[in-house]
Amino acid sequence: MHGAPHLATFLTDLLSVSRTETRPLIRLTLPICGAQLAQAGMSVTDVMMTGRVSATDLAAVSVGSSLWLPLMLFMTGTLMGLTPIVAHLLGAGSTERIRPSVHQALWVALALGLVSALLLWLSVTPIFRLMDVPHEVAQRSAAYLSAVAFGMPGVALFQALRAFSDGMNHTRPSLWISLVGLAVNVPSNFVLIYGGEGLTGLFGDWLPAWMQGLPALGALGCGIATALSMWVMCLAMAVYTCRSRAYGSVSLWHSPTPPRGRLIGELLYVGVPIGVAIFVEVTLFTLISLFIASLGEVTVAAHQVALNYTSILFMLPLALSMALTVRVGNTLGQGKVERARMVAWNGVLVSVLIALFNSALLWFTAEPVMALYTHDTAVQRLALSLILLAMLYQISDSLQVNLAGALRGYKDTRIIMLITLFAYWAVGLAGGHWLGTQGLPGWTEPLGVHGYWIGLIAGLTVAAMLLGERLRRKTKGVANGRLDIAPD
Repeated sequence: MHGAPHLATFLTDLLSVSRTETRPLIRLTLPICGAQLAQAGMSVTDVMMTGRVSATDLAAVSVGSSLWLPLMLFMTGTLMGLTPIVAHLLGAGSTERIRPSVHQALWVALALGLVSALLLWLSVTPIFRLMDVPHEVAQRSAAYLSAVAFGMPGVALFQALRAFSDGMNHTRPSLWISLVGLAVNVPSNFVLIYGGEGLTGLFGDWLPAWMQGLPALGALGCGIATALSMWVMCLAMAVYTCRSRAYGSVSLWHSPTPPRGRLIGELLYVGVPIGVAIFVEVTLFTLISLFIASLGEVTVAAHQVALNYTSILFMLPLALSMALTVRVGNTLGQGKVERARMVAWNGVLVSVLIALFNSALLWFTAEPVMALYTHDTAVQRLALSLILLAMLYQISDSLQVNLAGALRGYKDTRIIMLITLFAYWAVGLAGGHWLGTQGLPGWTEPLGVHGYWIGLIAGLTVAAMLLGERLRRKTKGVANGRLDIAPD
């Protein structure tokens, strides 16, 4: 009975914080979600536009994307370590310490961008040989990646500036600038992929001779357009952070700070585990796709369609988790440790409501959406059965990403990395592979693609349970003064 009054007090406090906290949390979340969707839109247009040139160009871009996207996400995750640092300093009123911290993040971003570019220039051909990629696809994909490589420092610097802006409670610029990136990406894709022939087909033959004579670069053109939009986003974000008054007394571009070991160390301490956790999640889905490749094209198509649709819906819980990091960090920076605990659990509560909304959306829209993706009834049927499984993991998925978001607000990132490694690979991937290829001996036959999806549900559920327990201990320990937050 001793715990009942505590629980009643906790719930009363949570309800009271919910009333004041939910609206600012959602206000931060929606622009982040829009920015994520705009950036996802670039990948979709790349695939759609190259697919119209030839199957070889489409394969080259698809294979190339599976190499540069995980690299970019690792960089993004590492630089996301800046968001809780800025949020803490803002909450504590130590705005004079924000500028040097952001400058260190820009140095780290530049280094990560250059290393990523070198990796894409030097290591892709040996990887393609190892993977037995057909010669023509490998050649075009290497050309595509050599162009994308030029954009990697630009996108890394953009992500550092975005992490700063998010930490300052100012998430709208990332939305508008991601839309600018998309607006640059689509027309430059068209011109560079299809060349003069595409332009003539669209506008007629009254165009000047030099425009009609532009070469159609296919996959290479797509890579150039991607790099171009990365640098446009970087420069737009730099101009915005320089001119805008939204950042108050933080004059970001005033007197640059040289690299400082301690500040870079703090950023990497918080950020690298986030980067690794995101990388682990991406590789989980990549490896599952590779394992499923041997199960026939109907299965592969159904898996990709179901995964593509559910990953679009995942953007909302993901954006909420990024906003939750900011809100928790701000509140802890103000020294309000008990309120920070309530802010964290309120975010988790909102994530459950969003998951229920997503599940209902899947239930009502699955059939018409599947029909938009494909006319093949076998693919539609199989994809719909996978969507039913996806409805089961919406709550686990939304919970695990938002519990992790709240923990990042406490700068508690290493444990997230370890839990993610265990839950995704040992439970999700290994368990799913076992169910897919062996089934439960004596109980079921091998479950094929459904086995892998059941493994995903198990992995995400285990991650949610372990992260939930970690957040419970961390929030309680910090509120009681038994645990420290990582030092600023």
